[in-house]
Amino acid sequence: MAGFDEAWAAVNHLKDGEPVSPELHPLLRRVYADVLGTPADLAAFAGEPLRNYLNTSSKKGERTQTAGPSIFSSGTSEGWERDWTEQSLPDDFHDVLSLMGQALHDTIRTPNIAENFDCLPEQLLDHVRRLTPRTPVNE
Repeated sequence: MAGFDEAWAAVNHLKDGEPVSPELHPLLRRVYADVLGTPADLAAFAGEPLRNYLNTSSKKGERTQTAGPSIFSSGTSEGWERDWTEQSLPDDFHDVLSLMGQALHDTIRTPNIAENFDCLPEQLLDHVRRLTPRTPVNE
């Protein structure tokens, strides 16, 4: 999956001397594959990989918490095979990805901002738990 490898390479570097947790790589790879698959695997997307990512990133350092959102930021992150915003995802799925890219990275330095935008990991987990997979999405 060359597209994910490029997206990962864009965020997998030291920032202020802190590395991205290697535990994040397989979790984000799976979320990426679920979203960009043809058809998108909405049931898998709403399942364990995304929940594990949110749980893992919330327990790691700042660099790990900023790496994931960088991949999903605006859906146009460097290295994506194609824009996730063009996947015709149901609104609730699109909203979760959008929230992940918006303010999840604020959870360490400015948690009040993340909370205001429903982007604390526990708030995002609540959104994910409410996702209801529908028919497969083709693009």
